[in-house]
Amino acid sequence: MFRSTAALAGVLALTSVLALGGCASHDEPAPANTQADAGFPVQVTPPGGAPLTLDKRPVWIVSLSPSATETLFAVGAGPQVVAVDSASDYPAQAPHSTLSGLNPDPEAIAAKNPDLVIVSADTTKLSAALAKTGTKTLVLPDAKTLDGAYAQFALIGKATGHQAEGEDLAKRTKADIDKLVADTPKPAKPLTYYHELDPTFYSATSATFLGQLYSQFGLHNIADGSDPNASGGYPQLSAETVLKANPDLIFLADSKCCGQNAKTVTARPGWSTMTAVQKSHIFALDDDVASRWSPRIADLARSIADAVVQASK
Repeated sequence: MFRSTAALAGVLALTSVLALGGCASHDEPAPANTQADAGFPVQVTPPGGAPLTLDKRPVWIVSLSPSATETLFAVGAGPQVVAVDSASDYPAQAPHSTLSGLNPDPEAIAAKNPDLVIVSADTTKLSAALAKTGTKTLVLPDAKTLDGAYAQFALIGKATGHQAEGEDLAKRTKADIDKLVADTPKPAKPLTYYHELDPTFYSATSATFLGQLYSQFGLHNIADGSDPNASGGYPQLSAETVLKANPDLIFLADSKCCGQNAKTVTARPGWSTMTAVQKSHIFALDDDVASRWSPRIADLARSIADAVVQASK
């Protein structure tokens, strides 16, 4: 939603300036790539969304989704990206900005003169606002499954003129994860785990994208309860619930944001009696890798595989 009527006027005024005076953020048009342009127009259909037609290969892309940013660079579309949101901290060469993906400002985005904007949600009607400037918006919601993540790799590739690269990335990432699963020894008895999203005990059930990855390794999720789909798959547990469940493994996806580690977990009241704590089976994850449906999910799978191997010794 526009912050004010004045903001809307500003966007429309900006559109006129761009149309009459040329590009505000780019002095010269990006060089044409006739080979890449040959596949356009293309139509892509995002999960749960309407088909989006891109008449030509986008050359000035703004990404307001960290997962999309990582994927854009992984499929070879990095040179087409002119700005990414403040949360997109990977890869290092991404053109970082102060743009927000949570509270997108249409006027600030339009100032980048993009021909394609990628977001993870459109709750503020950003796509309608940017359409007034002639900008297409691709909404890619959180991947619900591993297959959903792979499909987004291919979709981003197709939307940016890198269809073969996107499809190849999806196949390679799946193959890497499948190999990790196949090569990881199965424990003698099923292992349980607790995946912590923050120190207030929010977790992810097996019904989520994250939970599905853990399930590939035969792990059982203590957050499932009687209904893994409850709370959208992201329930808030209690310290007592985790303590009573006594998981074999603890994975901390709040090590960077909130400074959680084996020492802080052990210091929690009563937690020193848990199996995972006593056996030093507490694994700090990279928060970003553990929260994005990007090509780095293979890195997360590797961390899980390493934990299973350690716990099986």
